[in-house]
Amino acid sequence: MFKPLLAYGLVLISALPGLSTAQSPAPAVTPAPTTASPPPAFRSAMDGYKPYTEEATANWKEANDTTARIGGWRVYAKEARQAQAPEAAPPGDARNAPAKP
Repeated sequence: MFKPLLAYGLVLISALPGLSTAQSPAPAVTPAPTTASPPPAFRSAMDGYKPYTEEATANWKEANDTTARIGGWRVYAKEARQAQAPEAAPPGDARNAPAKP
């Protein structure tokens, strides 16, 4: 019973060296020498940099008074909500109708 198993094992072990050479990598091909390209032109990361400039700010008291005169934050919230209102839904069964090609 063990003799066929031993024979299969010996065949497998004898085939392993052949399998390892069959999977060896191909020799690397060196690329042909090409002409040297010129170095890239230097471009600074700071090109187009805008230095800090002091900007005039609004007086916070005047800004608060203007907001209160308009109607406060609720008016701004209402304007934002109305601008994002969804479009009217299609009438009746048009929502359930199949798409038209």
